[in-house]
Amino acid sequence: MNKNNQELKKELLHETVNHVDITSFDSTKIIEAMRDMSFTSRETARAADILQRMCTDEDCTVILCIAGSTSAAGCMQIYADMIKYSMVDVVIATGASIVDMDFFEALGFRHYKGSQYVDDKMLRGLYIDRIYDTFIDEEDLQVCDLTIKEIADSLEPRIYSSREFIKEMGKYLTEKAKKKDSLVQTAYEYDVPIFCPAFSDSSAGFGLVKHQEERKDNCISIDSVRDFRELTEIKVQSKQSGLFIIGGGVPKNFAQDTVICAEILGKNVPMHKYAVQITTADVRDGGCSGSTLREACSWGKVENLYEQMVYAEATSVLPLIVSYVYHTQCWQKKRRKQWSKIFEPN
Repeated sequence: MNKNNQELKKELLHETVNHVDITSFDSTKIIEAMRDMSFTSRETARAADILQRMCTDEDCTVILCIAGSTSAAGCMQIYADMIKYSMVDVVIATGASIVDMDFFEALGFRHYKGSQYVDDKMLRGLYIDRIYDTFIDEEDLQVCDLTIKEIADSLEPRIYSSREFIKEMGKYLTEKAKKKDSLVQTAYEYDVPIFCPAFSDSSAGFGLVKHQEERKDNCISIDSVRDFRELTEIKVQSKQSGLFIIGGGVPKNFAQDTVICAEILGKNVPMHKYAVQITTADVRDGGCSGSTLREACSWGKVENLYEQMVYAEATSVLPLIVSYVYHTQCWQKKRRKQWSKIFEPN
């Protein structure tokens, strides 16, 4: 890259995306006002109330499902704080949310404010990747890829669930993180399992392919079936469960399908008692990132007493919902479930 391009790249990757801190403001009055409004406002307030119910139900395992690019867009600290303040017992996410965004920043890299109107061919020439109006340095991402390979190279060659591998990522960060409050490291420190059933659909995939290419038959692999089995075991051992879903897709489907999988295994488990989904997906094509929550009841996955769809872009309502629950302080009495321990050898 010539000097002019280097200077242009530096100019474009100048202003960082900063992550909202839900502890720094109290959204209680906003949520209370929204209760007496209509449309998305009332849905948002009800979603906050349902999340609060999950956190006050001692029997409830709260499962956070993350899809989409909210972590890159400024919500990364929210998810780590939900673990820190006992609002979440299990995380199911896309590989991109965990690796390309959270682990990436833990290594010291950043996401940058950009523009959706920029020349993408020019960005490609500068090795800058774009997520709508957010920029990422592709060279930094490739360092992240190779760090995943480094972790894989250090492990005993065998088959792992994504939970096991992400735990190793958290362990790695306890010694080498340049940013200490990442979701991956926080989950490791509080013994909260993270699952990425489509783990290779991210920077992790590039690093793991390089690891397998170099090591051939002396390598590790990630088993999504084991992910599903472990998730189902958590559901079987939970008295009740609730879903807090950002986006939809694979994380949402795997979380919901644990009820059906348990049934297939001959286990009698209740449907998910609580569920909130924040999404911009349309329902009219039968999709909506894996159906509406009310529709999921027909499949035997989600009860419809405490369920709420919120049709909004998540960065606009998620900080309000979680700040509200944080400031109710309901999480202070919640006992940590520490589901990772059920997979440890006796």
